Amino acid sequence: MMGISSFAADMIGFAGSFCIVAAFAYSNMAKRMNLLAFNAVNFVGAALLAISLTVNYNLPTMVLEIVWMIIALFGIVKALRTPRVPAEPAP
Repeated sequence: MMGISSFAADMIGFAGSFCIVAAFAYSNMAKRMNLLAFNAVNFVGAALLAISLTVNYNLPTMVLEIVWMIIALFGIVKALRTPRVPAEPAP
């Protein structure tokens, strides 16, 4: 991307990495996972990393991020099409 410094690209990439790691941690700690939130955060993380890769280019990593975004989009569509089950009331 034109106009983004290498430092800014790194900061954008760090933000993307944080999103993906946070989503992974959430998926391992949540008692009941919100698939829409999980996939949306993964998509944002991969998109931010892809933006950073336009400055600090690495083809294999760019391909990985594009595939990651595609998988996340499938997850978002699936989550939006799945009927929501009402939460059980607390005892």
